[in-house]
Amino acid sequence: MAVRLQTMSTGLILPIAALLFVALLPGSVRSDPGNPFDKLKGYWSGGGTVTPPKGQTEKVSCRVTYSVAGSAVTQNMRCASTDYKFHTSANLTYRGGRISGSWSETIYDASGSVSGTARGNTVNANISGNKFTGRMRINVSGSRHTISIVQLDKRSGGYRKAANVSLHR
Repeated sequence: MAVRLQTMSTGLILPIAALLFVALLPGSVRSDPGNPFDKLKGYWSGGGTVTPPKGQTEKVSCRVTYSVAGSAVTQNMRCASTDYKFHTSANLTYRGGRISGSWSETIYDASGSVSGTARGNTVNANISGNKFTGRMRINVSGSRHTISIVQLDKRSGGYRKAANVSLHR
C-alpha cells in the first residue's frame, strides 16, 4: 500500500482533497442571518466516489470534524479507500453570501484557496491551488450534503467529473 501511495498521481488525490474542503461549505447555505456554520459543529461521516483523470472510479469513506468560532470554521477530514488515504484541513469564513479561505492536504503536500457564493440550498465555489483547479456545486437537503466536483483540464480548457460525495451526521 505504501508504494501505491507514493506513486499515485495527484490527479486522483487532489479532486478528493478539493471535495473534502468543500464539504464544510454547506453550512454556509443558511437563510438565518446568524452564523452559517453553526449546523456543522461536530462529527460527520459519509462517502462517495472519486474518478481519477486516468483510471476507474474509486469508492471512498470519510470522517470529518468541524470546529466553529464566530463566522469561521475549521474542518479536518480523513478519507480512505482500499488503496490510499489522505488528510485535509480547511479554514473558511462566510460574509454576506460570500465564502473564502484556504485548504491543505498533508499526505500529498497540496494547498490553495477557496472562494465562492452561498445562496439558498446551493453553494458554488472555485478551488485553486498548487496541484488542483476546479469547481464545486453543493446541494443541501436536511442533514445531508451532496457535493459534486469537476476538475479543470488545463490542456483543453474543459472540465471533467472528478468526485461526488454525501456526508451525514
